Amino acid sequence: MIPKNNLSKDKQFKGWISKLQLITEKNISKMIIYIFIIIMSSMIFMISYFYVQNTNNNFEKEMQKYIHEYYNNQRAILKKEVDTVIDILNYNLTKDNMTQHELKEDAIRLLNNISFQAKKSDYFFVYEIKKMQGGKDFARLVVNPNRPDLLGKLISTDYKDQNGKKFREEFMKDIRKKGESFKLYAYKKPNSDDVKEKLSFFKYYKHWNWVISIGVYTDDIEKQIALKQNTLKQRVKKQVIQNILLFLLFLTIAIVISILISEKIDNVLQTYQAKVKAKSDELMLLNENLEKRVSLEIDKNREQEQLLVQKSRFIALGEMISNIAHQWRQPLSELSSIFMFIKFKYNLNALDKETMDQKSLEAEKVLEYMSHTIDDFRNFFMPKKDKEKFKLNQAIESVMTILSSALKNNYIKIDINIDENIEVDTYLNEFEQVVLNIISNAKDVLIYNQIKKPFIKIYAKNNKNSVNLYIEDNGSGIEAKPIEKIFEPYFTTKNDSDGTGIGLYMSKIIVEKNMKGKLKVENTINGARFEIVIPI
Repeated sequence: MIPKNNLSKDKQFKGWISKLQLITEKNISKMIIYIFIIIMSSMIFMISYFYVQNTNNNFEKEMQKYIHEYYNNQRAILKKEVDTVIDILNYNLTKDNMTQHELKEDAIRLLNNISFQAKKSDYFFVYEIKKMQGGKDFARLVVNPNRPDLLGKLISTDYKDQNGKKFREEFMKDIRKKGESFKLYAYKKPNSDDVKEKLSFFKYYKHWNWVISIGVYTDDIEKQIALKQNTLKQRVKKQVIQNILLFLLFLTIAIVISILISEKIDNVLQTYQAKVKAKSDELMLLNENLEKRVSLEIDKNREQEQLLVQKSRFIALGEMISNIAHQWRQPLSELSSIFMFIKFKYNLNALDKETMDQKSLEAEKVLEYMSHTIDDFRNFFMPKKDKEKFKLNQAIESVMTILSSALKNNYIKIDINIDENIEVDTYLNEFEQVVLNIISNAKDVLIYNQIKKPFIKIYAKNNKNSVNLYIEDNGSGIEAKPIEKIFEPYFTTKNDSDGTGIGLYMSKIIVEKNMKGKLKVENTINGARFEIVIPI
């Protein structure tokens, strides 16, 4: 017989064991809720933390990229303004009713009054070079609205700015070497005694032995950058708050759903326990109810999957809108060039009807291309799109109409050799978009590498099963290894350009996915050669 005191101790031990069991039949639903809440809360907080960190890092990267692109854009604007003025001066030289002295005086009056950017302290200044090798009295200042005290006086390359920099000596070295120069130096701002950093572009005008220059003060640039930075900060802050609130909303919804599910589990368990003791027919009824509930949950999961698919489509839409913005940069630049040319022609009373009609036609074609770009991207991932037969040489001519002004201004020779009988059956707008991307890249490389006698060759071969279009340049080739890496998204080999690496990536997708063709690239002796293979 077991002693009573031993039975009492055994009951106490079993009671302790029962208390130590965390999960029992009675509290299983509550424990599921607690565990689920802990896991979901930890995940939401971790996701929120890393999201905020990544957002801040991306903001800094975007700002650095924006600053880099903004300065490059300012350089391009300065160069375009000087090139435009030189075009005007060259045009005026064709006038027979004016002497050289009158032409010079007219040019000086023009340069003293031109201002490209309203409310900005940019102005033209011109040196009449006396000694190309520099030194004392190397030039006479003939235009400078900011320094009337120096007009007509001889100046020296030994002059130093506030930072001790001999910027005149430096830009003259570049003038002798390549005919143009970008320099950053300190100089007095107009209508002020303040000395600020200034970025200027200098270009040699051989006909009159002039160096024509224009610059922009960096404090004006920094103001624009600061304004952009503040706007981005507010947008990022708003976006972070919205996403964190969205995360918290998801967490709340998940907790509510878990509570509801736990209550369901309680009901199911209680019903199961009651019906285990009942007859077999009641057990069968319970199984049927469980199957219905499982089916209902499956339907709910399918609805959630559809929501996720819809969300992925919105993300794809956002990516397409971003790509449209990239594709519009070049046409917008071309429109700016056309309008600026018309403006100066008009200011000089030299805008004749033929020129106006020509430039209007160019602008209409650029706008038509931009409109077609919207249609191309809207239908980009749609499998059903109409093909059309078109002459290959006519498609190339359409692209060249858009790019002709930029190529001509940069003295790039275009050699097109395409049989007028070659036809292709594919998507015209997308094909022109690919050709435009490749030629634009070639143009940028030729300008960036400062190639002497730059050229782009375009020719085609009509093979048995395909039409092969070749676009070749003499821009020193592609350094990327492997060379196919240039087709990766956001990959670029250009250090000082507006390139983002999306153009060639989209071109390869268009050719190989939509047209079922091939887009290839290889280096030649002088540069790079792209090959577009369109199946017949």
